[in-house]
Amino acid sequence: MTAEAFRILRAAGRTPVAWKNGGGTTREIAASPGATTEAFDWRVSLADVAEDGPFSVFPGVDRTLTVVEGAGMDLMVGGEHHIVDEPYWPHDFPGDLETDGRLLAGPVMNLNVMYRRDRVRAETAVVRGTLRLMAPEGGAVLAVALEDGAVIDGTDTGLGRYDAVSVRSRASCVLRTQGYAALVTLSGYEPGSQ
Repeated sequence: MTAEAFRILRAAGRTPVAWKNGGGTTREIAASPGATTEAFDWRVSLADVAEDGPFSVFPGVDRTLTVVEGAGMDLMVGGEHHIVDEPYWPHDFPGDLETDGRLLAGPVMNLNVMYRRDRVRAETAVVRGTLRLMAPEGGAVLAVALEDGAVIDGTDTGLGRYDAVSVRSRASCVLRTQGYAALVTLSGYEPGSQ
């Protein structure tokens, strides 16, 4: 296995960006093709939600929200309630519907996956144990350690909490976790910067 097979994205290097409405902050883990909120094909981030309020509307974007810290949220998505209170349980919803979030019992941290439905397919799962990270042709796989104790097999490369590993098309590596990790599989886009 070569170092080019994967890239480590350390949590310590992420800068929190305040939301326009002041209700929280976002720390981007990875995005393609770039980091602007208007131009991404897909974007994976951690969001600290400090208070109730509306979500930004993203036309043509689907979202997956996974609570990784805190009691969860009551989301009103297009007029329908969605209780998101199970830790490490991915919840899909359309990003172009009016969405309002209410905290169930204090602040939360969510893993947020957003992708343009006409360009990308994203699947999010929470896993533990030993798994081969293999990106689909023309796609990518991103694994985010949700707990300490993950390691890339055959290397001295360890992952702390919220560190991530990115694997691009035609590459693979084996991740061994002692705790949980979020696995995001992205397909249907042209490889670019991650």
